[in-house]
Amino acid sequence: MLALLAELNAALAQGGSCIYCVVVETRGSTPQKAGAAMIVYPDGRQSGTLGGGCVEAEVKRLAIRAFQEMAQPELFTFCLDNDYGWDDGLICGGRMTILAQPFWTTRSAPAPVTTYYQRLYELMQGGRGCTEAIIVSDALGLPVGDRYLFEATNQPVASTSPTPRWDLVSPHVTPLAERPKPATRQGMAFIPTLPRITLLIVGGGHVGQAVAQLAAQVDFDIWVLDDRDRYVSLERFPTASRRLVGDIGTTLRDLVPTLTPQTYAIIVTRGHNHDEEALYHLARSACGYVGMIGSKRKIRMIFDDLVAQGIPAEALTSVHAPLGYNIGSQTVPEIAISIVAELIACRNVGSSAAARWSWKPRRTGEGAEA
Repeated sequence: MLALLAELNAALAQGGSCIYCVVVETRGSTPQKAGAAMIVYPDGRQSGTLGGGCVEAEVKRLAIRAFQEMAQPELFTFCLDNDYGWDDGLICGGRMTILAQPFWTTRSAPAPVTTYYQRLYELMQGGRGCTEAIIVSDALGLPVGDRYLFEATNQPVASTSPTPRWDLVSPHVTPLAERPKPATRQGMAFIPTLPRITLLIVGGGHVGQAVAQLAAQVDFDIWVLDDRDRYVSLERFPTASRRLVGDIGTTLRDLVPTLTPQTYAIIVTRGHNHDEEALYHLARSACGYVGMIGSKRKIRMIFDDLVAQGIPAEALTSVHAPLGYNIGSQTVPEIAISIVAELIACRNVGSSAAARWSWKPRRTGEGAEA
């Protein structure tokens, strides 16, 4: 999404013609959810996706045809039945509503519009979270297609309207702290982007490297820590925004006061002692998630040692150990998948307990082994 917004801002700055298409509402089973976006150009090129299949092809066809006709934003609604199923004939059965916003070379985008997309890009790039409110009906007497942008604290940021009615829109925005899902109410589609989670990987070995690769693809901001230079190199962790080299205990002691609930930490070092040292510092941190790899026997030993060192037993109850979901992992890629799946669930559901409830409970004696 960030790359698509950068491309849209570049097109607006250069006065290029394009139509910006965004999924604003879905019902039932659909290939993409609200917030998915696509840019269509007059020559038929596109960037981004609405999920592929017949719907995307139809929106693209309508957009290309509209380059000579569309003067205002338009809404298109598709029922994914026999007419708009997948290319291979499978039918989702849901409904998608897509807003198409035209921009023209001969009609410079108004200043509020360019400012809006610049601020949206900045908020997305900064990972601070934001909410878009898009007018999709005249229920409040506002023009369809107008957009209102709010930062994480629900403070107004920008609007595409030259005369924004914040008083009508603001009361209906759900705070990001409540982890809202996309929703439509009062003639507005609300598309929240939750704050980006920082994933601190303690241990730059094979598992840490594989987790970083997968987690970056699902929008985690990657930090990695190891006491060996070569294990936190740019070549091993090209997606990491921070690569920390130093004694694990000392580095974490200094780092922990800066960590927040928007930080998740996983401990995947090369040995028992390093794992224990890392957990000593992280167990009582403000991190929203702390997980440690290992067998249940190893974990019991580490927990007993930490309690003897003064770590409260209740501080260890929220530690995910063994971390990851029990999918019978055998290889490093499988272990990484199980870990990232749990990280995604905790981020999206909002609490570690709720994330675990969404999976079938493990039977006694089962657990991820390292």
